[in-house]
Amino acid sequence: MKQRLSAIFLSLAASMALAQGAPQLDLPRTKLSAGMYLIDTQVATTATQRATGLMFRTSMPPGEGMLFVFDTPAEQCFWMKNTLLPLTAAFVADDGTIVNLVDMKPQSTDSHCSQKPVRYVLEMNQGWFEKKGIKAGAKLGGAPFSK
Repeated sequence: MKQRLSAIFLSLAASMALAQGAPQLDLPRTKLSAGMYLIDTQVATTATQRATGLMFRTSMPPGEGMLFVFDTPAEQCFWMKNTLLPLTAAFVADDGTIVNLVDMKPQSTDSHCSQKPVRYVLEMNQGWFEKKGIKAGAKLGGAPFSK
């Protein structure tokens, strides 16, 4: 019951953030690794959390990102209509392998999709992956990928 109420509260909070044009800053967090680099990620698991994503943020610290988690692998497509930051999306397979990386322009409705079905998408500040030399085929580590 407590978990259900918590999930309802998070969903309502995300809906209110979207309606009010405010960023969602209170999502659960997990640590991921990309080679020797650690990534502090917020985790968006519900439809409302994923729909809101990083919208309305004016900044995001280096080394932070958002991990979008879907129930089953599928072609995932993202756009940036109300997102103010330039981001790179890493489309990630169940085992943590980056399938493809796509740079996304802020406030755009251009669709950016995975090249094959994936369950995870990691959004980071644009240029983060490139600066770290992380490309498609690299593996991310962390609890979501060790199932």
